[in-house]
Amino acid sequence: MSAPWLHIVGIGEDGLDGLAPATRAVVESAEVILGGERHHDLSGTVTAERIAWPSPFDAMIDTIRALKGRRAVILVTGDPLWFSVGARIGKAIDPAEIVYHPQLSAFQLAAARMGWSLADVETLTVHGRPVEQMIAFIQPDQRLLILTTGADTPGRIAAFLAERGFGRSRLSVLAAMGGEREQRFDGTAADWRHEVPAFNTLAVECVADPEAALLPRVPGLADELFRSDGTMTKQEVRAATLAKLMPMRGALLWDIGTGCGSVAIEWMRAARYARAVGIEPRADRRAMAAENALALGTPRLQLVEGEAPAALAGLEAPDAVFIGGGLSAEVVEAAWSALRPLGRLVVNAVTLESEAELLALHKARGGQLVKLAVQRASPVGRLTGWKPLMPVTQWSLVKR
Repeated sequence: MSAPWLHIVGIGEDGLDGLAPATRAVVESAEVILGGERHHDLSGTVTAERIAWPSPFDAMIDTIRALKGRRAVILVTGDPLWFSVGARIGKAIDPAEIVYHPQLSAFQLAAARMGWSLADVETLTVHGRPVEQMIAFIQPDQRLLILTTGADTPGRIAAFLAERGFGRSRLSVLAAMGGEREQRFDGTAADWRHEVPAFNTLAVECVADPEAALLPRVPGLADELFRSDGTMTKQEVRAATLAKLMPMRGALLWDIGTGCGSVAIEWMRAARYARAVGIEPRADRRAMAAENALALGTPRLQLVEGEAPAALAGLEAPDAVFIGGGLSAEVVEAAWSALRPLGRLVVNAVTLESEAELLALHKARGGQLVKLAVQRASPVGRLTGWKPLMPVTQWSLVKR
């Protein structure tokens, strides 16, 4: 095991004065310091060689590895392992070679300014990431702390809230916390007009209007929330399907025959950092899936043109696979072979031919076979009756 040689130091607006004495000594004795312009400014009294973040940013790891053998320090904001580059570095370089020096994070400072219990708050970042991903967290009475990506981000988030019936939500932008230039801007989503500094943290207290859209992260969103051509996994069946797929933190889903993306989108909403690849041959349906992903807070949905099994080649091994279209024994075999251990496979069928395929697959491989029949109340003249949806045969199994 290599001895630690790299120090990753969290620094705040109070600069070197805010560091613990031992951490300050590490920075002051450094031969080379790597960081952003802001970090170099905060540690400006230290005489060391200065390196800016490389461009492209992906070149960072090679730059850092080249520093081995020197007294090297990387400066980051706040806690190096909380939505910070320190975590990314730790995946590429043996953590045993790194010493982390945490500082108070922006989340901790913002929670203190707001008087909020951090344990009861959702902490998010849209810094350098699609802002739309915060939409999935808009819930009545939810409190959010969000690391933003620029001066216009609070206004964009205010618009997301207002469009969904959360215009009365209270917003506070906190900038330069812990420093002499600390600022705070308060307002509501519907009336947000502030010009704020580019580097800021946004606190949101979601307040729902009576007509607010209710978009829970539990699967089973209403069908009308998705733009589709009518061919989609309906709400009740979708909820049952997601239950068998078992969304988990960071897990990857292949949604084969994704259509408008409803299953993949709900998978991504249901667990933090869940990922999905939608495989769909039709361009119009991929366009609808992309539109739905943006509207419902899953902008990182990856869409692949093509038909399975050919379109599956080269994709990252999944934790779960849903086959909602294009069923064949070859597709099932390819999906099953690619699944990681404990992976879940779920296949839905509505035609007699597809049902026959599932009966044969169930007989050969086992698993669980169920029939899902849904009826919805609808007008019958001046009265009300039951209107059945097409029954769905569902086959599911876990790879053990």
